[in-house]
Amino acid sequence: MPERQTSRPDLITYLDHAAVAGRAYKQHLLDALDLHPHHTALDIGCGPGTDLPAMAERAGTVIGVDLDPAMVEEAKRRTTGLPVDVRQGDAHALPVEDHSVDRARVDRVLHLVADPPGVLAELRRVLRPGGRAALAQPDWETIAIDPGSVATNLAFNRFVCDRIVRNPVIGRQLARLAEQAGLRIMTVDTEAPVLRDFSTADELLGLTRNAYGAVQAGRITRPAADAWLADLEAGPFLATFTLFSVVVSAA
Repeated sequence: MPERQTSRPDLITYLDHAAVAGRAYKQHLLDALDLHPHHTALDIGCGPGTDLPAMAERAGTVIGVDLDPAMVEEAKRRTTGLPVDVRQGDAHALPVEDHSVDRARVDRVLHLVADPPGVLAELRRVLRPGGRAALAQPDWETIAIDPGSVATNLAFNRFVCDRIVRNPVIGRQLARLAEQAGLRIMTVDTEAPVLRDFSTADELLGLTRNAYGAVQAGRITRPAADAWLADLEAGPFLATFTLFSVVVSAA
């Protein structure tokens, strides 16, 4: 029987596993940036540096920015010897000069921040005229899981959106907010990543820990949560959600 993830995983491990599961869309973002050796590229919210080496293979200089000192240290370790400059900083006040980067990526960061429009304004500030950025965000309300009770699935989603994720529907808002920040929309795409392994989905989507969090919050009864999770474990299992990708340019 698959092992349930009852506690929050180590963040670096979580991000590494999420990167493996999201390999296809990450490649799409990288290709959309159209990086060249004369470019300076920026990764806002670079985490442990998962995507920095791939950017450094194409761009002349790469800057990674993250708020968490532990992430910054790990990203520096992973990019030793590469043309990568990892800086500690807030996405709301990037430690980057005005109009100094040609390309930027913001991958699954805006659902965490206090002020998404403020971060997009910072992105516009640091992009050179004609610069390009690739943004990606899931829409947490769209999580669809089978088998099991649809009502419990919906109650689970509602709990996650109300209590766990700060900006749960930022994916669907992304193009509008980017345009309002003065960025020009080049493309808007969606995809629906599919997870067929319960253990992987349990880790990445927090199925067990958030189902029982919903029980403690009075959103789902304990019998309903137990029955739902048992059905998911029994399988065959499928989980998916909508992931929005937006490519923008600076005027």
